[in-house]
Amino acid sequence: MTTAALEVTPRLRQARRSLLFSYVAQGAVFALLVTRIPGIQTQYGISDGLLPVFLAAVPILAGVGSISMEYLVKRTSPRAVLRVVQPLVCLTLLGVGLGDRMWEAAIALAAFGLTVGGLDASQAMSAVALQHRYGRSIMQTFYAAFSLGGIVGASLAWTQVHFKLSLLSMFGTVGVLVAASVLVAGRWYAGPAELGRAVEEATEAANRSIPWKPLLPLCLAMCVAYIGDATVSNWAAKYLQEGLHSSDQMTTVPYNAYMVVMLIGRLLGDARVQSWGSVRTVRLGAAVCAAGFLLVAVSPSSWIAVAAFAVVGLGISVIVPQVFAAGGRLFPKDSDAAVARLNIFNYVGFLVGAPLVGGLAGAMGYRVAMLVPMVLILAVFAVSKAFGPSAVREPEADTVAV
Repeated sequence: MTTAALEVTPRLRQARRSLLFSYVAQGAVFALLVTRIPGIQTQYGISDGLLPVFLAAVPILAGVGSISMEYLVKRTSPRAVLRVVQPLVCLTLLGVGLGDRMWEAAIALAAFGLTVGGLDASQAMSAVALQHRYGRSIMQTFYAAFSLGGIVGASLAWTQVHFKLSLLSMFGTVGVLVAASVLVAGRWYAGPAELGRAVEEATEAANRSIPWKPLLPLCLAMCVAYIGDATVSNWAAKYLQEGLHSSDQMTTVPYNAYMVVMLIGRLLGDARVQSWGSVRTVRLGAAVCAAGFLLVAVSPSSWIAVAAFAVVGLGISVIVPQVFAAGGRLFPKDSDAAVARLNIFNYVGFLVGAPLVGGLAGAMGYRVAMLVPMVLILAVFAVSKAFGPSAVREPEADTVAV
């Protein structure tokens, strides 16, 4: 961190709570959408061949939306953008449930991709600015809040299928209610009065020139971790539906189990790192994740597959935060610049993972496709030394965002 710790006022704590709610809301909306991919596919008549195209388009447009937000933020502020973009994301959920023609699905999902990319960017800017103002790491709590929202969203998807509700009734109700809630929460987001120069300092730090070469092993680890995450979020429901012939209700369960274990892993991850060290923790995480995907591929029943996806979540939960932490140790005075660069590979992983696994599933079946992230995640072993204490150059690196 480059900003000295200042007094954390009640107003700042209020701003942090409102942003945490924003992350919970985002996780819920995202989880509800991805866990109902089979239902969306049926409602719009999207073929298995076209589905990977739709899923690949969303992260591409999210990247476009994220980049576009930089220009809007310069003219306004992250708070102003977040207040507008997040309600729009919620309303695109309503749009997804509303139609029944393929072009309507294309428009609704394109709108979701563009707006969710802008939401991701403005949330991250707000979170990093708050962290600068706090003078210590608080990013882990936002990750946990997103996981909590994912549990809520996946549970709502189960409810929709269990009670045979239409997509429109569930997506519309959740979209409108969450949009209204984040509009209210937006009143307390931190602005210039609370943050001072924190936004400018975070931006300046992120824009500082640092070499790419030391970060490349961490970029690889981030990419393969998010290929695994994209596999679960985009294809777990389809695997249970078509690979294991599960009921629609059952297809909503694996993502929920994945996010529950992910949340637990994130809450307990710091203690494991203290006991085992970063290198050992990341290697164990990769091994657990690979074992989870292997178990997914050979699962004889739906419930074993659900348990296997939960194992995947346990493994991934420790890798991503340690990627950010290792980047900060490499560049302790420019940790935000390192985090900004590493975060790009979040999108790269989603962009590669969705069409790769979907295409292989169509050609060779879902069991074979699930072995791909299993093999790729093992690349973490090859770069695990990048997570070691040898990268630490200054003691204050421990304050990096994770």
